[in-house]
Amino acid sequence: MAKAVLIDLCHLEISSWNTQTQESISKILETVGEKTAFQAPSVYLMCCQTPGSERNGTDGLPEAAQGFHCPEKGFTVVCCKTTAAVLYTVKQKLDEKDINTVEIILPVQRKPLLREYINQLFTKVYQFEFKDLQLNGGDNDLWEPCTSQGELVPLTDQDVESIRSEIGFFLGSLPGLKGNLTILKSSLIPDHVFLHGFTTRTGGISYIPTLSSCNLFSSSKRRDPPAVVKENLRRLAAVAGLDADAYHSVRVNHASDVWVMGKAKPDSYDGIITNQKRVTIAAPGADCIPVLFADPVLKACGAAHSGWQGTLRGVSTAVVRAMRTEYGCKAEDILVLLGPSVGPCCFRLPRESAEEFYRIDPKCVRLYESSSPYVDIRRATRVLLEAEGVLPQNIQDDSVTDQKQNLTLCTSCCPDRFYSHVRDGENFGTQIGFISIKD
Repeated sequence: MAKAVLIDLCHLEISSWNTQTQESISKILETVGEKTAFQAPSVYLMCCQTPGSERNGTDGLPEAAQGFHCPEKGFTVVCCKTTAAVLYTVKQKLDEKDINTVEIILPVQRKPLLREYINQLFTKVYQFEFKDLQLNGGDNDLWEPCTSQGELVPLTDQDVESIRSEIGFFLGSLPGLKGNLTILKSSLIPDHVFLHGFTTRTGGISYIPTLSSCNLFSSSKRRDPPAVVKENLRRLAAVAGLDADAYHSVRVNHASDVWVMGKAKPDSYDGIITNQKRVTIAAPGADCIPVLFADPVLKACGAAHSGWQGTLRGVSTAVVRAMRTEYGCKAEDILVLLGPSVGPCCFRLPRESAEEFYRIDPKCVRLYESSSPYVDIRRATRVLLEAEGVLPQNIQDDSVTDQKQNLTLCTSCCPDRFYSHVRDGENFGTQIGFISIKD
């Protein structure tokens, strides 16, 4: 398994690197292979540009750092203006090589600081071990494991806010990838009452191929950190006109729990409803259906995440019932919009699970006799909603006559436009459906 070593020299001004400093760095680089428990590690020397180091030589590096830059031998110098920029650049290099395990050699007093940067810029996919940098130490103890957290001075709230601000400013300066940020909207939802839409994968800053570029969900199992998702959301808010500080997304548990905004929030839920103005509610989807609900009569709305399990458990009908119970909505007034999701062309389930969809409507299952039939979770959602009293003409899905109005596109079939778990595997990105009530 590939591993990496990061040597943190961001606290040192490059212009002040003297002969003794450079000799110490050379000695550390020479002994990395011996001191680590793996062969041929990727080693990254991290440093920050300072007013005395703008004059760059080959490779765009300050002269004092050029001698240590030897990528063909596994030694790479990463020099940027801020620690956030340095670590993010290193992260990109780690992701290119699919490296998860990292040793950081750093001055012990910088451990709390680097931990906060890492918490913001990495997820639990990565495993970090901290070791103490003895830059001017003896030959035998160039680095040792860092002392315990209890012996270190913790960061203040101001320190944490400063780090987050630095990270936010840096991420905000990055160019959008894969084109402009695009939002899909339906004429079914009255624009003068509601703000709504479905995102696509373009216009964000996520760079990992299966997450690129406007990924809007962070998970401990994936490589996109919350800070990147937050920046993608900020860009969405700017384009869509929504308030990123009044944004609430479902906490997916693939069931039928619904959070009524203003009441106690469950630990997890696949549906949200609200009648509050200027509050945006959202549901993620990457094959699962992001479903939006709007009652223009009583001005209430809802959002649901409906995967195959949630569909069977009735999450969409649970949202309709909650809107009726909490706000007095009538089922015949509720408009329902099914967003981009995996189509029956690409989604298969084991026979036992497919049988449950067959019982909802035989037309929900294709090749029923096979061991893994194709399943239409969209049709099942429509059938259940109509049984709940929602009018057929008030449900927009892939059955619309005018295909130019079809927003229920197959996520698996459209790699340039949408994320897909079925197509991309475990490290997949996520788009959303969102809705809010205007003034």
